[in-house]
Amino acid sequence: MMKFYSFILIFYCFSTVSAQNIPLYVGTYTDADSEGIYLYDFNLKTGELTNKKLAVAAVNPSFITFSSDKKLMYAVGEVDDFEGAKSGFLNAYSVSKDGTLQFINKVSSNGAHPCHIQLNKDNSKVAVSNYTGGTISLHSITKNGKILPANQVIDHNKGAKQSHAHSAQFFKNNLFIADLGLSIFSQYKLNNTENKYELKTNYVVENNAGPRHFEIAKKGKFIYVINELNSTISVLKKKKDSYIFVQNITTLAVGFDGKSFCADIHLSKDGKFLYGSNRGENSIAVFKIHKKNGELQKTQTISTHGDWPRNFTLSPDGNHLLVANQRSKNISVFAVNIKTGNLTFLLSVNSPTPACLLF
Repeated sequence: MMKFYSFILIFYCFSTVSAQNIPLYVGTYTDADSEGIYLYDFNLKTGELTNKKLAVAAVNPSFITFSSDKKLMYAVGEVDDFEGAKSGFLNAYSVSKDGTLQFINKVSSNGAHPCHIQLNKDNSKVAVSNYTGGTISLHSITKNGKILPANQVIDHNKGAKQSHAHSAQFFKNNLFIADLGLSIFSQYKLNNTENKYELKTNYVVENNAGPRHFEIAKKGKFIYVINELNSTISVLKKKKDSYIFVQNITTLAVGFDGKSFCADIHLSKDGKFLYGSNRGENSIAVFKIHKKNGELQKTQTISTHGDWPRNFTLSPDGNHLLVANQRSKNISVFAVNIKTGNLTFLLSVNSPTPACLLF
């Protein structure tokens, strides 16, 4: 009987630990240390990252994203020489029970150095932003997850200035695009008859700020755009079917006078706080969001305990924030104070050239 209870206790403890662990995928730049997309176990209670393994070998999968059911994953191949053309590519994968990724197919991204990819709500379309190419390539996805060749390519290279499309997001019947090179934030509308996106408005971000990534608040009432070149966040407020700028705020600490370039931006799950990363200052800036007008108030600047925080993410329960420090090749883990939004450093683990973190 004693052995029976001991077995039950051991089984219970094992089950509890297993339930606390969830998968974290890491997209990378492949070099001497990295071979592709990696997988870790993340402990929701302690913040520990363990059991690292290669989920799939791939070339420069610098940005990765899931389908809504997390049964499919899509990754960019950030290169400029795919099949002899000046283009990168996209990979589609199915997710196996053990977390490894199984290749489905590969297509051209229709532009050099794709750096961002996102699916629409029903997982029927995907948009990829090509940084050097200055194009946004739109593709349909089949029911088995296969990416089809592009049905539309939006080309921002129409003047003397070089476009650097950095990210795009679907929102209802809109497609929003941040173009760092042209310093514009674009709003496209879906023409249902043609099944193509048509330009509605280009919002010019002043001072050549270089919009890079953005977050859309609930119901699209506010949009928060992080600007790489002048280390600011621009707040846009919805006005009828368009947007107006209501605030620009620095992401850097008072007194910092070195070179720094913003990278990533994320809202807390409850929409009360906003986070942005600074490469150079090597920090995360924390902001409280005014409930009514959407404006930001900075509450904290905290070191990322690493060099060049390209990307970061919040755990699904909102209790942790994890940072991919690209140059120092480590992932830093922070505890999140749910009431204040502020961060406390917990630990760091070495990781091969991390560029994108995905739960």
